[in-house]
Amino acid sequence: MSTVFSAAANLSLLFSTSRRSLSTPLHPYPTKFHRNGWHPIRSKSRTQPLITNSLLSDKFPTVGARSTGPIPSTHLIEVVKTAAQTGAQVVMEAVNKPRNITYKGLTDLVTETDKMSEGAILEVVKKNFEDHLVLGEEGGIIGDAASDYLWCIDPLDGTTNFAHGYPSFAVSVGVLYRGNPAAAAVVEFVGGPMCWNTRLFSATAGGGAFCNGQRIQVSANNQVEQSLLVTGFGYDHDDAWATNIDLFKEFTDVSRGVRRLGAAAVDMCHVALGIVEAYWEYRLKPWDVAAGVLMVEEAGGTVSRMDGGKFCVFDRSILVSNGLLHAKMVLLPLSKSTALESCLLACPLSIFLICWFAVSGLPFSDFVRGAWNCFSLLFIDPWLSPPPLTLLRLSLLFSPCLYPTLN
Repeated sequence: MSTVFSAAANLSLLFSTSRRSLSTPLHPYPTKFHRNGWHPIRSKSRTQPLITNSLLSDKFPTVGARSTGPIPSTHLIEVVKTAAQTGAQVVMEAVNKPRNITYKGLTDLVTETDKMSEGAILEVVKKNFEDHLVLGEEGGIIGDAASDYLWCIDPLDGTTNFAHGYPSFAVSVGVLYRGNPAAAAVVEFVGGPMCWNTRLFSATAGGGAFCNGQRIQVSANNQVEQSLLVTGFGYDHDDAWATNIDLFKEFTDVSRGVRRLGAAAVDMCHVALGIVEAYWEYRLKPWDVAAGVLMVEEAGGTVSRMDGGKFCVFDRSILVSNGLLHAKMVLLPLSKSTALESCLLACPLSIFLICWFAVSGLPFSDFVRGAWNCFSLLFIDPWLSPPPLTLLRLSLLFSPCLYPTLN
C-alpha cells in the first residue's frame, strides 16, 4: 500500500519538540537542518536547483508487484519461507560455535556460515523452480536469464553482528516478478548467546504481512518527535556515509532516538511490525532490500527513494516508514557524483542485470532508471585501481544531461 498526501499538506507539515522547534517550508531548493531551522541549499549553478519533481508529488508509488504471476501466491510463499527457514537452520547450528571469518574488504567480513546458508537456500529454489533466476550475495547470479522471476538472497544479513554473537541478524529471501517484489520471507534471530530464538516474517503481493503467522501492521504514530527511527551505515566511509552521519545527528535531535542495528532486512521488518516508525539508508544492494520493502508495504507502510521518488531494488537510497511520517522525512537526494560512486558488485553482474531489466516487461521509465542504476554498478570502488577511477571521472563529465531524469 502507499499513503496519499495532498501537496499542500506535504509542504505545511510542522515538527514540534521540547528540544527544538522547526518547520519545513516550501523552498525551490533542498533544505538542510541548521540550529534556526531548515535552510535552503542551492546548487553551485544558480540556474539548476537540486530538488527533484518527485518531492512535490502528492503520493508515493507502490513498489510491490501486482501479483505473483502464474505461480499461485500460496505456493510461492511456502517455497520462499521454506528456503529462508532452511538457511536459518544452518545459521542456528553455527551461532554458538567458533566462526571461520574471511574478509571481502577492510571491515566487510564473510563467514563460512554465509556460504553454507546460501547453498542450502539454493537447493530449495532449484528443487522447486529450476528455471528461475537467482541473485545471491555470496554466489552471484545463476539460472535462466529469460525467467520473469528473480530471487534475491541474503543468506546472512548482519554478518558482523553474527560474528560477534550480537543480535540482530537474519536470513532474507525476496522474489521479484518482472522487476517488482512479489514474495518475501525474513527469519530474524532474537535473544543472544545461549538463548537464541527466531521469528519468521513473510509477505506476498496483495496478501498482507505476517510475523509467525499473525498479521502485522505499521504503527499509527504521526509525530516525528514521538517516533523511534532506524538507519544504517555502509562499510565505505564515502560521501554517502558522511551525509548519513549528518542526518543521524539531525534526526536524533528531533525524535525519540535513532538506532543503528546493522541488518537492513531486520530494520524494515521492525517498521512493518510497528515497533519503529521509519528506516533509511544509502548504498544497499538488491538482496538487502528485496524482502524488506514488500514487508513494509504489505503492513501498510510506504517505500521510496530518499528524494521521495519511486523506488526499485536497484536504487542506491531507500526510505521506508509507517506512511504517516513519510512526507516529513523525505530528504534531499545525493549529488550526481555520490550517486555514481563505488559499488561492490562485479561488472559482468551489472551488465547482466541491465539485460534482465530489458526483458522483464517493466514500464519503460522503470527500465531506464533500473538500467541506469545497474550501469552505475560498473564503476567498481575507485580506490581499487586507476582504470575504474578514470572511468568514474569520465562518467561524471557526460552524466549531467542524463542523470536528473534518471535518479
